[in-house]
Amino acid sequence: MAKSTTSATQGAPFELGEHIVLIDNRQRRYLVDLEENGEFHSHAGVVPHNEIIGSSEGTEFRTSSNARFVGLRPTLSDHVLKMPRGAQVIYPKDLGPILILADISPGMRVFESGVGSGSLSIALLRAGARVTGYEIREDFAEKALSNVEMFLGNEAVERYEVKLCDAYQSHEDSNFDRAVLDLPEPWQVVPHLEKSLRRGGILVVYNPSIIQVQNLRHRLSRGPWAMVETIEALQRTWHVEGNSVRPDHRMVAHTGFITHARLVEL
Repeated sequence: MAKSTTSATQGAPFELGEHIVLIDNRQRRYLVDLEENGEFHSHAGVVPHNEIIGSSEGTEFRTSSNARFVGLRPTLSDHVLKMPRGAQVIYPKDLGPILILADISPGMRVFESGVGSGSLSIALLRAGARVTGYEIREDFAEKALSNVEMFLGNEAVERYEVKLCDAYQSHEDSNFDRAVLDLPEPWQVVPHLEKSLRRGGILVVYNPSIIQVQNLRHRLSRGPWAMVETIEALQRTWHVEGNSVRPDHRMVAHTGFITHARLVEL
């Protein structure tokens, strides 16, 4: 298991066992676990791990064909996009709004389901939350735990509990400050959250289909929920080269809808 990215001392040289990212001239990113006598192989050649270990972040490395790679410690975005996955992940452009809409802060108790590959769990834990995740598939639960440990280390794992449970069924866990859902039928979870989420707590739900949102909003309208809103985040980059300044021809448009609401008095 590679050393967690966040456990690395800021500004310290790369260490044996550390998890890093190599970036080529076309800005393609490659996650690498540094091993003694290991090698990074790409279409552009080979970079020995021993050359990377002990070097500073931002160092440039060359392959035998003179291809250039820059070594950096991966960001959360790098990890989410490149980490091993079983289920589809929630992408960085949606993770940011989810954290803000849920108003996550250190020490908060968060109910999460389904866990999937752990991208949302990692974001919640990195913000300092204590997360209880419900996941019906054991392979997904194991993958999420592995990804959390890989990127955040043991301290985060101690704040992370994944239970092999069906969130559509009633659950005994309670006194949550927040609930974050990424499920096909989140409206089935809402009745249970009305009992397990504290008053004033926030629910945030991620769904790819507007029909799912419609069903969820219908259920929320029949319960003790206020300040209900649904948004989507669109991401467009810009081409900036000399006097040529324009929006890029391609953009990251729809990935999912984010619905948030607050639980008020019954």
